[in-house]
Amino acid sequence: MNAPAPYYAQGSPFAIRVNALFGKLARLGISLAGTAELSVRGRTSGRMQRIPVNPHRYEGSQYLVSARGHSHWVRNMRVAGGGELRVGRKVRPFTVTELTDPVEKAAVLRAYLEKWGWEVNRFFQGVTAKSSDATLQAAAADHPVFRITVPR
Repeated sequence: MNAPAPYYAQGSPFAIRVNALFGKLARLGISLAGTAELSVRGRTSGRMQRIPVNPHRYEGSQYLVSARGHSHWVRNMRVAGGGELRVGRKVRPFTVTELTDPVEKAAVLRAYLEKWGWEVNRFFQGVTAKSSDATLQAAAADHPVFRITVPR
């Protein structure tokens, strides 16, 4: 019996255009509500792929959360192990560690949804920052979370 495919909410053509606009703004140095442009090496093409993201700070660490699930940038990040965040001329290379503990991920997801829920709640299938710990832990498998480490 085949396992179900991992959750992934593909963007509509309109959402793809809006994301491209946010990415372009970040490249120009305009960060809306803390957005940045993520560059990560493609796992098959080897070329840098770019996408706007919402880096999230929680308890002294910075995280990338994939609201849309197991997207292409997530699969690329798992292979590459890091990338770059850009806002204007400021480019920060980083490495990542993917969180696997559902309890740890749920805490980060709750904080992420408190800040970014207005933008991403529709991808969480009814889960919000006010959901129970058990509900957030159950949703954690659908939303990869990476802890960012910036070399000094």
